[in-house]
Amino acid sequence: MTTTALLVTGIDDWEIWMSAQRLSSVTIAERLRVIRMFYQDTEIQPLQAQPLDIARWLASHDEWSDSTVAVYTTVLAAWFKWLVLVDRRLDNPMAKVGRAKTPERLPRPIADGDVPKLLKTRMWSTTRAMILLALLAGLRVHEIAKIRGEDIDLGARLLWVKGKGRKLRSLPLHPLLVEIAADMPERGWWFPMRGYEAEHVLPRSVSDIVRLTMRRAGVPGSAHSLRHWYATSLLDDGADLRVVQELLRHKSLATTQIYTKVSNHRQREAIDGLSLARHLRSRGPQRGAVLR
Repeated sequence: MTTTALLVTGIDDWEIWMSAQRLSSVTIAERLRVIRMFYQDTEIQPLQAQPLDIARWLASHDEWSDSTVAVYTTVLAAWFKWLVLVDRRLDNPMAKVGRAKTPERLPRPIADGDVPKLLKTRMWSTTRAMILLALLAGLRVHEIAKIRGEDIDLGARLLWVKGKGRKLRSLPLHPLLVEIAADMPERGWWFPMRGYEAEHVLPRSVSDIVRLTMRRAGVPGSAHSLRHWYATSLLDDGADLRVVQELLRHKSLATTQIYTKVSNHRQREAIDGLSLARHLRSRGPQRGAVLR
């Protein structure tokens, strides 16, 4: 961390406030990073930034994607909302700047043919466990990192997961995960940090381990692509969208739809199943209608 980064007025108090709100450490770290980057780029204290300062900063980075700009404006909005809340500012400059529209996201599951290709690749047993937790339970990398033996109920075939918002939910254990659980620690972290056995591996490490294994297997994508495959495969195999939503532990169906890609063959089946005859019969005889 640079000396400049330490001089952002009010940022330590904001960190304390966010921690008291029980925001995740990842969210807090990202928010602090964005505010510090604004100061480092512009040399304007974020506490005193005006709408034109913010607009010029965003416009100066042509290399940022629409998604990145949307995230950064959301962070700035949270920062200035807090400043107003604690009476450090009277105005919120983001009211004039506005927020960038988040671009529509498309599901990015790995291809079905890449699943056996990935699993046939040589890897450590712990790496295979990480990959299968993403493929067969749809876990996020931070959830994989924190799995403990105590989270597994083999009798009920359940996996207890603390996801976003620290909400504890149970998921049915896939038979392959039942087999893996038998070879993993019954107590303590499944994936301890090397050299610090009392701590779990960092989520970033899980992401890197899975990504590098996928690269060696010649499978494009990331650990999150495995979660997308999980959701898409459930839907493709006939699971109701509400069931998929519950298994992914999403608050909104709209979020679930981002994860679920309707396969080409299901689209083809839907088109082939269309019947003009059925449609017209429901309306009664139509003059001059010829059905073949």
